[in-house]
Amino acid sequence: MDYILDFERLDKNSLPIVGGKNASLGEMIKADIRVPPGFAVTTDSYLLFITDAGIKDKIIEIVSNLDPDDVAALNKASAEVQELIKQRTIPEPVTKAIADGYLQLCSKCAVEAIPVAVRSSATAEDLPTASFAGQQDTYLWIQGADQVITHVQGCWASLYTPRAIAYRIKNNFPHEKVLISVGVQKMVNARAAGVMFTINPTDGDISKVVIEGSWGLGETVVSGSVNPDKFVVDKVMLEINERTISTKHIECVYDLEKGEVVDADVDQDMQCTCCLADDEIKALVRAAKNIENHYGRPMDIEWAIDKDISFPDNMFIVQARPETVWSQRKTESVIGGKTGRQLLMDQAMKRIKIP
Repeated sequence: MDYILDFERLDKNSLPIVGGKNASLGEMIKADIRVPPGFAVTTDSYLLFITDAGIKDKIIEIVSNLDPDDVAALNKASAEVQELIKQRTIPEPVTKAIADGYLQLCSKCAVEAIPVAVRSSATAEDLPTASFAGQQDTYLWIQGADQVITHVQGCWASLYTPRAIAYRIKNNFPHEKVLISVGVQKMVNARAAGVMFTINPTDGDISKVVIEGSWGLGETVVSGSVNPDKFVVDKVMLEINERTISTKHIECVYDLEKGEVVDADVDQDMQCTCCLADDEIKALVRAAKNIENHYGRPMDIEWAIDKDISFPDNMFIVQARPETVWSQRKTESVIGGKTGRQLLMDQAMKRIKIP
């Protein structure tokens, strides 16, 4: 039984033991996409924990027969289950494996106590047909083996947030069939970060990559707490067709004195400054195209640019999942019965001047 697995050992077939998010990270590493190093705490670790603690059946009993629209009942059940999980002791083999994995990551990165992101990765998330994104917890800039173990337990508990419970009920995912893994991944000390789509999420245009970004960690973009800079880029020619520079008044950064991630005010002269250089935009688009080609479908991607590393080695992909809105719509010909590929090639050929 593997309690943890390095990302480099994972691929799309690893989903049952490491969840969708972690499996995708391993798959991208195998496709030569630049991904920060880390490891997954497997679903076997979670199963051993709830079985050893004697709470497996109790959890299912609490969340059974709930009305997903009864907010009070959901909140009560969620609080009860999360308390059950957080108050139990993790088996020693699991805590030892997590601590060893963290220390090995520190050694690999040549940092005594490497800051990491501790991210939930459920077996029913990041699927082509369902979007569980954001329903379980993520903890940023965690340092030290003991803190990593504590926050892994917090991620396990977040499998039973009210939102996650309701979503599974409404979408007929049996609670007992959904397990949780946790990713422990080196933090990118982000100068800028954000999201990008290999399809225009506004109109479903497959010929465009849309990038949104802001200063600091990407949580401000993902949460919608800041209006990000936006770039619409032609996939074939890598031309920036649209460029919107927003006033980015806050950034998510690590506060050394407080020892935590905070939303800080952006310096006045940086608020309306573009967060990405053109060569960084094009590098992100190339990475997006590689990811889309590898998966064979439109993708929703999270990226970060490390302020401590020089271009192009500073460009990292921290998550990628199938796009689930436009991708599930029935594919119909748009112009003259042509396929999307034919439309892309037509567009490209119009821009190529042959003397």
